[in-house]
Amino acid sequence: MIPVTEFRQFSEQQPAFRVLKPWWDVFTDYLSVAMLMIGVFGCTLQVMQDKIICLPKRVQPSQNHSSVLNVSQAVASTTPLPPPKPSPTNPVTVEMKGLKTDLDLQQYSFINQMCYERALHWYAKYFPYLVLIHTLVFMLCSNFWFKFPGSSSKIEHFISILGKCFDSPWTTRALSEVSGEDSEEKDNRKNNMSRSNTTQSGPEGSLVNSQSLKSIPEKFVVDKSTAGALDKKEGEQAKALFEKVKKFRLHVEEGDILYAMYVRQTVLKVIKFLIIIAYNSALVSKVQFTVDCNVDIQDMTGYKNFSCNHTMAHLFSKLSFCYLCFVSIYGLTCLYTLYWLFYRSLREYSFEYVRQETGIDDIPDVKNDFAFMLHMIDQYDPLYSKRFAVFLSEVSENKLKQLNLNNEWTPDKLRQKLQTNAHNRLELPLIMLSGLPDTVFEITELQSLKLEIIKNVMIPATIAQLDNLQELSLHQCSVKIHSAALSFLKENLKVLSVKFDDMRELPPWMYGLRNLEELYLVGSLSHDISKNITLESLRDLKSLKILSIKSNVSKIPQAVVDVSSHLQKMCIHNDGTKLVMLNNLKKMTNLTELELVHCDLERIPHAVFSLLSLQELDLKENNLKSIEEIVSFQHLRKLTVLKLWHNSITYIPEHIKKLTSLERLFFSHNKIEVLPSHLFLCNKIRYLDLSYNDIRFIPPEIGVLQSLQYFSITCNKVESLPDELYFCKKLKTLKIGKNSLSVLSPKIGNLLFLSYLDVKGNHFEILPPELGDCRALKRAGLVVEDALFETLPSDVREQMKTE
Repeated sequence: MIPVTEFRQFSEQQPAFRVLKPWWDVFTDYLSVAMLMIGVFGCTLQVMQDKIICLPKRVQPSQNHSSVLNVSQAVASTTPLPPPKPSPTNPVTVEMKGLKTDLDLQQYSFINQMCYERALHWYAKYFPYLVLIHTLVFMLCSNFWFKFPGSSSKIEHFISILGKCFDSPWTTRALSEVSGEDSEEKDNRKNNMSRSNTTQSGPEGSLVNSQSLKSIPEKFVVDKSTAGALDKKEGEQAKALFEKVKKFRLHVEEGDILYAMYVRQTVLKVIKFLIIIAYNSALVSKVQFTVDCNVDIQDMTGYKNFSCNHTMAHLFSKLSFCYLCFVSIYGLTCLYTLYWLFYRSLREYSFEYVRQETGIDDIPDVKNDFAFMLHMIDQYDPLYSKRFAVFLSEVSENKLKQLNLNNEWTPDKLRQKLQTNAHNRLELPLIMLSGLPDTVFEITELQSLKLEIIKNVMIPATIAQLDNLQELSLHQCSVKIHSAALSFLKENLKVLSVKFDDMRELPPWMYGLRNLEELYLVGSLSHDISKNITLESLRDLKSLKILSIKSNVSKIPQAVVDVSSHLQKMCIHNDGTKLVMLNNLKKMTNLTELELVHCDLERIPHAVFSLLSLQELDLKENNLKSIEEIVSFQHLRKLTVLKLWHNSITYIPEHIKKLTSLERLFFSHNKIEVLPSHLFLCNKIRYLDLSYNDIRFIPPEIGVLQSLQYFSITCNKVESLPDELYFCKKLKTLKIGKNSLSVLSPKIGNLLFLSYLDVKGNHFEILPPELGDCRALKRAGLVVEDALFETLPSDVREQMKTE
């Protein structure tokens, strides 16, 4: 007998696949096993027992003589003699005998076989085989989508991820962690409940409100001790699962092959059910116990007509009725499956009930094959979908990242990164992290926080613990902020620096920082040169004193004009974009420092001459060639610093002598060939930079600059220095390198305060020993070729080498 387990391979699938088998598939599998047993049982009977037993029929006598003779002979041969009559003297035992046929066993076997093939109806012969084949087809149809390459790979991947998500330690923790509301949401909830209870007065109303607050479900409470229990390995595994789920979702939502395969195999089973019911109902009556057989084998057996007995007809008839009952139940189950497939929208799946139950509001709905598999999972156990949904939530993912981040960046590790920035504040730079560690807010001594290339930064209310925080830098970061944190920053933040690639990265809350004193913006404020996108109004920044914009604006934004009355320093670095319409500068009456860098200016803007409070002007990297307008600077009595470096200026007009208040003058990186003597009538100059020009001669009037402390003519064509230069006895820095000088005057010893001297790149053969009189000059401050330094007396060299 063939065991049923031999057919297991036709329906075998991985045990984990059972989660994708709803109750009707499980039920039909059991029906298939029952039908398979019927088929196997019938086939076994067919093999093990005789199929049919036949006997020849008696033929009636005929009028024909020959026939009579034959029949008589046949009868004589087949009719037994009458038994002898018993007598008292001869008692005879009576023996019961049937009709004799004179057929041997082989003839009977031949007759049985011929009648089985010729007379027995095909349905009666092949019924068990049909049952077996139909059942195997049902089994194959039920499990084909588990075997088909296009669908099985998705199913295996899904089952693998589903099992890991279900067993992940983070899943259980996340249902309590991420379902907790933010404190801001709790406040809103509390306020809403308070407003809802205002209609109740007296102590009863207070009691109701108190009970409402106490009745908040525990799922909204974040268990920090549980969160801290997540070790690094578990966190990394959960992080990898989030990435797998994201990629799998993108892959599976593209098509609906699983849904299509399941529908087709169900439709095929229904069609097969209808066919089986139709022909079995019609042919079940053909299974008869007695069968008449007429075969022309008289020359071999002597008989033509036989009466046969189908030995298994009665059993097959009962089995066929039983089989039809099973098939009917199977078919009705398949019809219900079709109803479920077409009545419900299985290519869309909503996690609404999960969102309501867990409080995780950002779980997205899914579609196509992803949705279909989740619907199938729900038929097995809805808990799978609930736990799987945790890995679709960005809130859950961010919470996990935050926990991993906190474990990785401990307060001690963060303190090791502390450094002093340009504003002399204790700064913590954090670059390219997955988020902002909560441990940052435990470093209470922090004064400046710099975040660079960090996406989805959430500044919590705990920032209020940083009592010394005054400066915040956001470089290519998208930032959200808690309302309590915003209140803290409004009161305490003094400096804000934002570097952005997209206008959407500009934090909208920065316009309400009423105590902000310095704002630095770096990024594109326009999609193209012709279409300018202005900032929102800065008028609420009542304390703003310094504004720096490094962008590509074509005009001064209106938002800047809104703060013009109290703005003291403005910097526009325009990246080569031409800046026009500068009349708004006239409104900035309190401006003391102005930088218009790389703005493609060809002339000094006339609006600048109206800034009577201006103390420093920087026009670096423009396209200035002529500066005749410089005479108008004489009205700016407070102007002390003028930076006209990195331009194309060819000469300095004589009107510069009228700028008697100048103390620092920058003319480096221009094309100046001649220095006018009138320049040195600005006798308050302390800093004069003329490097990287084409100057050949230094006028002796330079000796007038008795306050000069810094003088640079590096990279010019000067061949000699006037002795009057050494009258500038306050000189501390002298840069004369990369010129055509051949002799350095011994009078350089008069510069007693000289601490930095650059003479490298000239034609000197020897250095004057009078350099030893420059007591402040050390070897580190003397830029010279080593060979030339050796020309100094040994005592001078030793003096310079000592600290």
